[in-house]
Amino acid sequence: MKISIWLKAFRLRTLPLALSCSILGSFLAYADGKYRWMIFLFSSLTILFLQILSNLANDYGDTIHGVDNEERVGPERVTQTGLVSKKQMRIMICVFIILSFLSGSILIFIGLYNILHIVLFFVVGLAAIYAAIKYTIGKNPFGYVGLGDLFVFLFFGIVGVAGTYYLHTQTMNFWIFLPASAIGMLSSGVLNLNNLRDIENDARAGKKTLVVRLGTQAAKYYHVSLLSLSLLVSLIYTLKYYHSVYQFLYVLTFPLFIYNIYVVLQNAEPFKLNSELKKLAFSTFAFSVTFGIGLIL
Repeated sequence: MKISIWLKAFRLRTLPLALSCSILGSFLAYADGKYRWMIFLFSSLTILFLQILSNLANDYGDTIHGVDNEERVGPERVTQTGLVSKKQMRIMICVFIILSFLSGSILIFIGLYNILHIVLFFVVGLAAIYAAIKYTIGKNPFGYVGLGDLFVFLFFGIVGVAGTYYLHTQTMNFWIFLPASAIGMLSSGVLNLNNLRDIENDARAGKKTLVVRLGTQAAKYYHVSLLSLSLLVSLIYTLKYYHSVYQFLYVLTFPLFIYNIYVVLQNAEPFKLNSELKKLAFSTFAFSVTFGIGLIL
């Protein structure tokens, strides 16, 4: 198989969004003087493998369920178009299940010493792998009953950021869940944009995403809420631990999110939202980096 075909299946443009978790969690730990580069390396690898696994499972699952078809308005899917056979995709999914498990196992063993904590993180890690697969594969997948947003918020927000922070520091406090929630809501916003773009095709195919259940207008207000709350909880965290104006460096990314909200509210043709997906993913990545740099400065 051509590498370019698999790179298309991996959906590389989603990877900076996934990396936002480990980046922000590691920056928060560094600001507390407890950063370990091995934790950052393996947390980043694990999150990337999980994101790619989720993308591959989505490619395969939506084809099996008939959601990816000739009427789809998003980017080309390699299974539905025949660029990759179903068998080849199943093999690649298994490869990334193994990679996620191995990378996650190394991360846990180098980051934790308490046996109870090791077991707990293994359970969470296995749950993350299961959620990545179950999003669109099997009977009653999460993404088909409107639960996709919840799992994205949990695993690519709360678990991704707070879990990385804990692996660095061996400590946890309530306030860490604010920036973790911010990344979770922004990641859910990317998924919401994806589902707004695909609302017509998803509804015809019986894929009852949260957008399909809410309807276009309510889903737009939901999008506004996600982005607005993410920025609000970030400001609350900064005010709680305020030491320097540099901590507000991430505010420079706010116009990107405000413009995204404007575009979504004004949109009348769902397929035109496709370009906004990459922009929002990049904006989230920029937010996590500037948030972290501000803490260090």
